[in-house]
Amino acid sequence: MSKHVVVTGANRGIGLAFVKQYISEGFKVTAVVRKASDELIATGANVISDIDVANADDTETLKNALAGQQIDILINNAGVFKNESLADMDFASLEEQINVNAIAPIRVTHALQGNLGAGSKVAMITSRMGSIADNGSGAYIGYRMSKAALNAASKSIAIELAARDISLAILHPGFVQTAMVGFAGDISPEKAASRLIDRINELNLSNTGTFWHSNGEVLPW
Repeated sequence: MSKHVVVTGANRGIGLAFVKQYISEGFKVTAVVRKASDELIATGANVISDIDVANADDTETLKNALAGQQIDILINNAGVFKNESLADMDFASLEEQINVNAIAPIRVTHALQGNLGAGSKVAMITSRMGSIADNGSGAYIGYRMSKAALNAASKSIAIELAARDISLAILHPGFVQTAMVGFAGDISPEKAASRLIDRINELNLSNTGTFWHSNGEVLPW
């Protein structure tokens, strides 16, 4: 029986690359999206659309859609990226990023925790911009806050899940050429997904809760 991977934010970019690569490796893949792209539909993945992971009712719909299905790998990939500084502030943007980037992955993991069994893995797709020690350039206040909050929550969740033989990785993809950053990155979504899959493959109870760069480097909090 094929292992089951669930990917949020799977309609484009890294999420779509995850779907394609896992399908090519023979996994059963469920792609969770607000709106499915034609490219995603063409992969043959099981697509669950009209799901906003930041919405409690939609997350409950997702939980019901996956009821009774074992999840071997849950990848919380959906996110938003905006920029604010003290000189150019947008508090609604801060709240949106915290809701989508920090709270939504916890909401999804909480909703689907019953689908996770011994040996299952959770991947939180975060950013090194959530590292306080690594911040040397400032700005991007909401994004940095949201990813730092996700990292903190993920560490706590990793400790709880370890008691059930479930491991969790906190993963920075790299600077990836996606629409989120205006395609300004230095690696392709396919390369990022491939490296992230390597990190997920290496994930176990001895390194659960670790904050990794997709290249294998351990990042500072």
